[in-house]
Amino acid sequence: MQRRSTLAAAAAWIVGAAWVAGPASVQAQPAPRIAVTDLAYTPRVSEYFEAGTEQGSSHTRDTRWSSTTSEQYSSTYVAGRYSYIEQRQLYSFTNDIKGALLRGTVFRLVQGKAFDAGAPQPTKAEQALHQLQTGRMARPSRQPEVRDIIARIKKGEFNGADYVLFGAVSSVQFRDALSPLQGTSSATHQYGLDLLVDFSLIHTRTYEIKAAFSAQGAGNDTKILSNRGDIAPPNRAKVMRETSQSLAMSVYEQLVDQLGYSDPRLSRGVRPPPLSDGEPEPYPDQPPPPPPVTILR
Repeated sequence: MQRRSTLAAAAAWIVGAAWVAGPASVQAQPAPRIAVTDLAYTPRVSEYFEAGTEQGSSHTRDTRWSSTTSEQYSSTYVAGRYSYIEQRQLYSFTNDIKGALLRGTVFRLVQGKAFDAGAPQPTKAEQALHQLQTGRMARPSRQPEVRDIIARIKKGEFNGADYVLFGAVSSVQFRDALSPLQGTSSATHQYGLDLLVDFSLIHTRTYEIKAAFSAQGAGNDTKILSNRGDIAPPNRAKVMRETSQSLAMSVYEQLVDQLGYSDPRLSRGVRPPPLSDGEPEPYPDQPPPPPPVTILR
């Protein structure tokens, strides 16, 4: 009888320790796997290009025969400025987000593939030159879009992930200001960064959006100059670090808050906040440690 009761208690602990699909369900399931993308960044880039058209003639005189040879030549010249959207990713500001999810949830994180921007496109000058030489307008092939997260999921960039936390930069601004201190010859040099990112948590099979929000990160470095003409380089690494950490905190807080409304099943994977003495509270669905198993021979 003692052997049967101890084995039953151990089996009950194993079932309870697994991440359960729903409050009323007893079917154990593994924790969801989430891929955190690098931040999509699509700046507008402008470039200058030129070609040309020139006509003229050259003359060559042969003194031996007292003759002159003329040659005609022509060329075409085109110049202008071309603007386009560049597809790229910021390979920063996401490690702290991953760390916040690892500390605050039981979700498993998987690494996705880097964004494939496709083959390099010919420049506008190369396209204009091709048109002048052949008389045909070059048609560049369609490039993948870094913001088209559905196409990237179908392409297999996030294989193994149940959800993708996709972020796209909507605003990035650097601040560099020099402010004199009243009544002194000193001044303050303020260097900062403000970053605004739009996030979505997307199911990789149904494309359902489980959370959507905007998160802001900011960093600042202030130096006091004894004389207004002094030069003190800003600590850019400190500014980047503060921006990344504040962005991660905003992402985690908003993601946890929205999961409580959109998907109670996912919200059960959030760890409780720590107690005042630094010890975390017991996870609501986590059973106590298993009792020792005694095998009677």
